[in-house]
Amino acid sequence: MGCSPELVSSPWWCSSCRRPRQLGALLIHLCATFPLAAAGQVIEKLPTVLVTAPRIDESAVGASKISADDLEEKRTFTSDSAQLLQDLPGISLYGAGGISSLPAIRGLADDRVRIQVDGMDVAAACPNHMNSALSYINPTRVDSVTVFAGIAPVSAGGDSLGGTIQVDSAPPQFADEGGELVRNGRAGTFYRSNGEARGYNVDLALAGRTVSLTYDESHAQADNYTAGGAFKAPGVGGLVSGEWLDGDVVGSSAYRDSRNREIGVALRSGGHLLQVQAGQQKVGFEGFPNQRMDMTSNDNTLVNVRYTGQYSWGELRARLYDQDTRHEMDMGPDRFSYGFGMPMNSRATTRGGSVTGTINLTEDGLLRLGTEYQALDLDDWWPPVGSSGSMCCDPFWNIRDGERDRFGFFAEWDARWSDQWSGLLGVRSDTVRSDAGEVAGYNTDGIYAGDAAAFNAADRRQTSHHLDVTALLRRTQDAMLTIEGGYARKTRSPGLYERYPWSTLAMTALMNNFVGDGNGYIGKPNLKPEVADTLSVTGDWHDARQDRWELKATGYLTYVDDFIDARRCDFGQCAAANATRTDGFVFLQYENQSARLYGLELSGYRLLGQSSRIGSVTVRGMLNFIRGENRRTGYDLYHIMPLDSVFTLEHKFRGLTSTAEVQVVAAKDKVSQVRNEVTTSGYGLLNLRSSYEWKWLRLDVGIENVFDRFYSLPLGGAYLGQGASMSTNTIPWGVTVPRMGRSVGAGLTVGF
Repeated sequence: MGCSPELVSSPWWCSSCRRPRQLGALLIHLCATFPLAAAGQVIEKLPTVLVTAPRIDESAVGASKISADDLEEKRTFTSDSAQLLQDLPGISLYGAGGISSLPAIRGLADDRVRIQVDGMDVAAACPNHMNSALSYINPTRVDSVTVFAGIAPVSAGGDSLGGTIQVDSAPPQFADEGGELVRNGRAGTFYRSNGEARGYNVDLALAGRTVSLTYDESHAQADNYTAGGAFKAPGVGGLVSGEWLDGDVVGSSAYRDSRNREIGVALRSGGHLLQVQAGQQKVGFEGFPNQRMDMTSNDNTLVNVRYTGQYSWGELRARLYDQDTRHEMDMGPDRFSYGFGMPMNSRATTRGGSVTGTINLTEDGLLRLGTEYQALDLDDWWPPVGSSGSMCCDPFWNIRDGERDRFGFFAEWDARWSDQWSGLLGVRSDTVRSDAGEVAGYNTDGIYAGDAAAFNAADRRQTSHHLDVTALLRRTQDAMLTIEGGYARKTRSPGLYERYPWSTLAMTALMNNFVGDGNGYIGKPNLKPEVADTLSVTGDWHDARQDRWELKATGYLTYVDDFIDARRCDFGQCAAANATRTDGFVFLQYENQSARLYGLELSGYRLLGQSSRIGSVTVRGMLNFIRGENRRTGYDLYHIMPLDSVFTLEHKFRGLTSTAEVQVVAAKDKVSQVRNEVTTSGYGLLNLRSSYEWKWLRLDVGIENVFDRFYSLPLGGAYLGQGASMSTNTIPWGVTVPRMGRSVGAGLTVGF
């Protein structure tokens, strides 16, 4: 009654490669856990079973969702899917390329946040993390966004600290029983004046009652944007077609020929759904004004297979996915490089899978059991340059034969005990194994030999065991007040780019930097996992019908043991002055320390008026306050957002929606001393947007940064976008990346 005894009893652990036998292990585990019918036996079609328990995981402490209307409004004005999240409480964005911002949740960013795109844990494969997870889905394909801030259920979080971001495309369509074939599509185009950003998207669907076919394609590109106000480049310059960049142009902010294509097939039978998605992304160029390199090519393919089945006992979900990435970097045209560049290549393969069963224990109680597996293989090498000199004559191996494998299990109880009380309790265990091969410099010259020999002699194989716990409790006091509280213990193991970059030479260390501060970073193979303990409390006040007003307040406190921060390099080829420098770029090594983060989030709305003659008028607001400090050094943590707020006034009348948005951000004066982080000034921005929908047509227009204010994003990093000064061959320290000035945008979407 299931898999053959030979299959179930076969060894699923590969001792030589120290990992499960890739995706086959999940299938064996699925067969053993959920027996299938024997060959030739008829399987009775089971009716669809609706899960009616409270599902606190989808509305847990700190959980937020973006409505479909909000997504539609924002798509025209950005080609960066991470920008869709910026108005959510607790979310801030690390500046990067035009389509590759990195989201942070309550001060914890990048690898500390679990980001799932259509259920896949997509990994960055670049020493600068240019190919970020959300860059692999175009904003026009995003159908829903769910963010678990801080306290994520164990079923939604693992190997992360800050929380979980789940971004999903639209589910497949099917014809109704006895209905006609579904044939529809959508085509759209947009233009934004600043940087002359433009692009298009096409979505097609053909579906019957049991089979659904979809095709999606999108394209986006933009030139360098201009900063607001009176920004002038600080005496640095690269050459573009033989002429200096204009003073207000932000160098290396362009992106060109970004193309995404995906085809999907879905099969439905009774309570069972099988989906297969295959996608490809090609980016011809993307500039990064806060990095010393630009992305000159990124080719990525994804295959995602999903199964959802409804059974008499509950629901079963299974997933297998494969990602293959080829990534190239070099100095783009805005950077001065004495006529030669510095090519840097990486290739990564990520394979993963999961099986989750949701069991109906009682009418008001669920038990979720699941297992997950992910294997990342990475090579990062820099081809030689020239026929002589320090960058000749062999590849520089930054990471060679890098491996990071994770295998985990979780159990989660989700229950409602009465009309007032509900809760969730989950436990999760993960094992993470990392390793890397021997490395070498461009040649056997002494400037590389010492660091390479020390790295090759070190124990590079590391194994970490995680134990995570999440406990949530909710009380519905009455029709107008809900109180939530929770505790979470979360664990994250270091990434390959934290463990294995090995060279202390200035030039090579500067190429390893995924935070955009202009400094150089050196890895440490024996870093310990980070462990975060978080407490969070939320009060939610609203009207009885929950459609006229709401005020939501969340306070939280997080302690992180073995927090991976940085210390000044004082060994190898690091100069003695590096330890005390306060006014320039420095060289750092990742180091386990400890940290504390705490903050307050406020959000809410109020319906000011509504009538059939004028429509509805609603005011909304959001405010974030956060502080982060290193408990060992007493310094402020790097890239912590200052006090920021967003207020909007929205008017809706029939098919017309108009919004006035005001963003107010305080000055950033609490900065990381060890990194020589630069302060930024406070600012206020006004954005105006309007849209009109009529039958199968939608028109969006708007003006961003209406008053053309000059400002720097507090998390935008150091401005490196125009390379070095031709006279001194140095990049000025102390300049932050200026953000975009006034931009007029328009988008047109047609359905058919």
